[in-house]
Amino acid sequence: MNIPEHSRFAIYAIGIFFSYFLYGIVQEKLTRGRYGDEVQPDGAVGERFTFTLALVFVQCLCNYLFAKGMLTVKPQKEDTTHYVQYAACSLTYLLAMVSTNMALRWVPYPTAVVGKSAKPIPVMILGVLIGRKSYSWTRYACVLTIVLGVILFMYKESKVSNLPKETTGLGELLLFLSLAMDGLTGAIQERMRAASAPSGQQMMLSMNYWSTIMLGAAMLITGEGKEFVQFALRHSEVWVHLSLIALCGALGQLFIFLMVAGFGPLACSVVTTTRKFFTVLCSVMLFGNVLIARQWFGAVLVFAALFTDMMYGKKPNTPSKKAGGDAKLKEEQKKLIS
Repeated sequence: MNIPEHSRFAIYAIGIFFSYFLYGIVQEKLTRGRYGDEVQPDGAVGERFTFTLALVFVQCLCNYLFAKGMLTVKPQKEDTTHYVQYAACSLTYLLAMVSTNMALRWVPYPTAVVGKSAKPIPVMILGVLIGRKSYSWTRYACVLTIVLGVILFMYKESKVSNLPKETTGLGELLLFLSLAMDGLTGAIQERMRAASAPSGQQMMLSMNYWSTIMLGAAMLITGEGKEFVQFALRHSEVWVHLSLIALCGALGQLFIFLMVAGFGPLACSVVTTTRKFFTVLCSVMLFGNVLIARQWFGAVLVFAALFTDMMYGKKPNTPSKKAGGDAKLKEEQKKLIS
């Protein structure tokens, strides 16, 4: 069944929103909850789950098995993408995630959120420089407006800061590194799309394969793998939370790779950025929180930019004069939706 391009985009976007909404709820339960009833040195009851590498390792492993199962049930054409591209893409993806988590040691959480909200900008810039992608000026303006609107909506001034002065700039540097890695990831994915056009399932399979290998090596080197196994043996209920996170993460990542394969990394980064905006907006509407004027202005910017991009963000199509031009034109039209 052929689904129209805009309908597929909406399905993928809703899938990303819903999957990661549930993912966030369970992840907060895992990382902020307490396990067991033993009194800790700080007086708190129960242990905290602090194994970041192990958490991501379990997710990547389950994502790999999930993609493997889908490709086994429904085989696809051979993926001709070079393994070096997948390995490089996995490395930049993991470095971006690790840099963001490390930055939280030196910058307030609102700063990290605002910094990551600018993700579409490096994705667009490096997509042009490395991925050889081109965009209309309307799309540039719309993406920048969306980023600005999200920043205005989500930023909360930090009233208390107990960070030592000598660390000033280190957290911001790590956030910049994270954004640069996001941009490289998008650029590599753009090159893969242009060269071999792997499907979303194939990208999910190969990237999680390399991510699992890299994370497994990191867990062995740091010793976190042994500590995680011991923690899980003491508190078996952690496996329930990990299973739910893995399920939601696998579904969310499937939609992300389908979005990247069909519409490009920029479209995916815009969706994942606005996902945070809509999550907060829904929370405001459901629980009656009050928005200040700056947040209302940010919301208007986001909706206006999304509508403008949907209506006018594509480049005008030019008919092909060569033999087989119709097929080429159809492919170009598909790419321009991204």
